[in-house]
Amino acid sequence: MTFSVWAPAHERVRVRVDGREHDMVAGEGGWWHADVPREAGADYAFVLDGDALPDPRSLWQPDGVHSASRVYDHSAFPWTDSAWTGRGLPGAVVYELHIGTFTPSGTFDGAIGRLDHLVDLGITHVEVMPVNSFDGTAGWGYDGVLWGAVHEPYGGPDGFKRFVDACHARGLAVLLDVVYNHLGPSGAYLDRFGPYFAGSNDWGPGLNLDGEGSDEVRRYVIDNALGWLRDFHVDGLRLDAVHALVDRSALHLLEQLATEVDALSAGLGRPLTLIAESDLNDARLVTAREGGGYGLHAQWADDLHHALHVALSGETFGYYPDFEGQLGRTLRDVFLHAGTWSSFRGRHHGRPVDRRLPGYRFLAYLQNHDQVGNRATGDRLSAKVPPRRLAVGAALVLCSPYTPMIFMGEEWGASTPWQFFASFPDPELAEAVRTGRRREFGRHGWDEQEVPDPMDPATVRRSALRWDEVTADGHRELLETYRALIALRRERPELADPRLDRFEVRERDGVVELHRGPLRVLANLGPDAEVRFDGPPDVLLASAGVEVAGQVVRLPGDSFAVLSPPVASPPR
Repeated sequence: MTFSVWAPAHERVRVRVDGREHDMVAGEGGWWHADVPREAGADYAFVLDGDALPDPRSLWQPDGVHSASRVYDHSAFPWTDSAWTGRGLPGAVVYELHIGTFTPSGTFDGAIGRLDHLVDLGITHVEVMPVNSFDGTAGWGYDGVLWGAVHEPYGGPDGFKRFVDACHARGLAVLLDVVYNHLGPSGAYLDRFGPYFAGSNDWGPGLNLDGEGSDEVRRYVIDNALGWLRDFHVDGLRLDAVHALVDRSALHLLEQLATEVDALSAGLGRPLTLIAESDLNDARLVTAREGGGYGLHAQWADDLHHALHVALSGETFGYYPDFEGQLGRTLRDVFLHAGTWSSFRGRHHGRPVDRRLPGYRFLAYLQNHDQVGNRATGDRLSAKVPPRRLAVGAALVLCSPYTPMIFMGEEWGASTPWQFFASFPDPELAEAVRTGRRREFGRHGWDEQEVPDPMDPATVRRSALRWDEVTADGHRELLETYRALIALRRERPELADPRLDRFEVRERDGVVELHRGPLRVLANLGPDAEVRFDGPPDVLLASAGVEVAGQVVRLPGDSFAVLSPPVASPPR
């Protein structure tokens, strides 16, 4: 087989295959090649300046990110999803999960055993947090350094393929979280091979996307993305923190990626989705290329989360103060900061969303891994908000024109926290992460002793879901509400209608009212209230205690109702 590596600045490169070294031949564009008679399963590394390093494009790292790569044959996996035609994002309900804490085993095979729960809930897309190789056994996955190799403790490349295959067998699409804005602090050897790095950001070294030698670096990113979609049968990618991608090229990396993914989608005959996480509040990311945008398919909408979080929890610290009393406005406009003053940033931020854009291009959520895990103690919303109030928040998300996303365990009000954890073997790096996180929260007023030790295996265990809660009192009822709301969204197309220009939000007497075609969604986060209609409405779904007395709907505090009001007869 042929081994190839891009190492443009080196005068000699060798490949070590199963312990024997072979000279490589320089080719065009800084690429080196060597033909060595080996099959899948061979261990190999590239020898640069006397050091044996793993393949930057490795597909398999069975012994960790500092060790040799292993040859992997994509064609050997026995896929069973030949009838799978994919699922587009319109009308979707997304479920974000972390393989290492979704089940007690922390593996792909363990996660497969819980997929029927997601099907029964009504989920259409499973968004998996990063599974690329990182140093250590446990972590969030955002410190990856070998982007094409699947983390071995989860089950390696075959394990991930089994998971994707099992999802498709159940009608579930798979979205994979990928990180192209930085590399982790341990095992990032890319700069030993060529000019991969250019500067850094808050999380680590960033990529050279527009400088000398950047053509191959861009190719490295795009080939990695296409590989997940093509070779692992993944249905879409969630692109982490794209605002940290520094690219001054006329053709931005994101637009180039969107173009090539659309081409692959056409070739595969199934929809492929790109979802950005961005702090820019700029809908150009999800505007079609012919309309002057980048052509991504969707983006996370943190402003929606912030407004919902403040309304539900009452918290107004950090970046939350601007969102106090802004729930209705943010639900209507997607971005609260749309060319407006952001007190947290100390400047004006964002731009308005064109209401001709479909709402499904924005993901709405009450919680996600960041908004839970980046709290000092990783406490979920359920730790401070009662189930009835959580159900009201769920109704606002699941009856909105946006693509709803649920964070694992949210649907039953999981009692387990979801805390930040890592497992770097290097003791100095481990201590730096430990002390750095505590000091960061200490500067924001937290007691440093309350911040869990991210290197303690107990932190991982605390963060694992407790599946016995699903049927427990207080949890079971919330789960039934989520299931009923998702079913209603599927049964009544008005609730999934993504047209923002037909979406109205009104606030009266402390009640938020969503206009969804002929339907009305009432959400009362205040004291008992009454809403009057022109005639007796039909109740499609409501919290316990909601009453209809003629034309009046009585809403207890912390309740919701989805109603079909009477339609006036046209004049004769």
